[in-house]
Amino acid sequence: MPAAPGTGTDASGLKNFKELGVSAKLIRALEENNIVSPTEIQQVAIPHLLQEKGDFIGQAQTGTGKTAAFGVPLLQYIDPKQQRIQGLVLAPTRELAKQIAKQLFRFARYSPERIFTEAVYGGDPIPKQRAALNRPTHIVVATPGRLIDLLKIDALDLSAVRMTILDEADEMLSMGFRKELDAILGDLSAKRRTWLFSATMPKAVRQLIRNHMSPDAHVVRIDRRNVVNPNIEHQYVICKIEEKFAEIAAYLKVQGEDRGLVFCRSRAGTVKLAKYLADQGFAVGVLQGELSQKDREKVMRGFKKGRSQILVSTDVCARGIDVEDLKFVVHHQLPDQIEYYTHRSGRTARAGKSGVSIAFITGLDVKRVRELERELGIRFRKINR
Repeated sequence: MPAAPGTGTDASGLKNFKELGVSAKLIRALEENNIVSPTEIQQVAIPHLLQEKGDFIGQAQTGTGKTAAFGVPLLQYIDPKQQRIQGLVLAPTRELAKQIAKQLFRFARYSPERIFTEAVYGGDPIPKQRAALNRPTHIVVATPGRLIDLLKIDALDLSAVRMTILDEADEMLSMGFRKELDAILGDLSAKRRTWLFSATMPKAVRQLIRNHMSPDAHVVRIDRRNVVNPNIEHQYVICKIEEKFAEIAAYLKVQGEDRGLVFCRSRAGTVKLAKYLADQGFAVGVLQGELSQKDREKVMRGFKKGRSQILVSTDVCARGIDVEDLKFVVHHQLPDQIEYYTHRSGRTARAGKSGVSIAFITGLDVKRVRELERELGIRFRKINR
């Protein structure tokens, strides 16, 4: 991977979005979305993306504000009068693609002329998405597989794309989108700029960078010890495996009417735990990989509207979840990857509020808790039940 000068927090002294070069109308929209002070990745990415011409690589964990980091410069570059696709954002999952598109729509609320963003992803009918793309579209947010499907039937024209953003590049590659990404990036104009964001830099991501990005790309790495929301209290409970369901149910009962998320590693575990909690009288929604897009959206609508109190989900299905006033996150098991803990726990304590992230573990998992403490710079409190 290229090692360009300027790596690090060279813009960390800047304190507000105006000093970063963000337009007043975008700042107004950010403030309405409770984005007031730039995060570290926003401080180093936004001024560079607004001022420089080349490619950009940002290594930062999930939950660090990456959407605004690339979304704000992208929106400032769009020419609303040119009714062609000028920006392309690629994301690993439909949930994240939808979330990015929603955020871009919110950020562009006060633009003098309307900027149109369209999200396309698997699970939604292709004819419906093709019809949507016939309307004026400035930015497309897509999952790689569905974008390939649409390109094959000439449903969209990417020849005017000037900015291409790869969000969570490591996730896209781990999900098997290598060929699709190679095909998409290979067909885009050589004059485009490419901005890549990734929590980790495995060999596959480095190869993608070598094949499709400039060797002079500007690189920024954000220490993951600085990315966990300080308003989250981290806790753990030690129990036997066979006691976990009952312990989680007991914890949820104490929370009263407060709402939150419960994470499991596997689809089967998600289904079993959700059924157990429903049998205990909880209003539960379930997100797992075998649900159709229609069913996923139904579950999320029910949760956002308060018809379910608890949402039980796998890590991948929860990508892009943005629900206000979630008081807690429960871990049936700690995640395999450290960045997943940041993503999970970051669903609570949003917009300056506080929240709890609590893990139910066996004695053998205590070493994993200590590893998370070291790597993320956080402290867990043991809860005796």
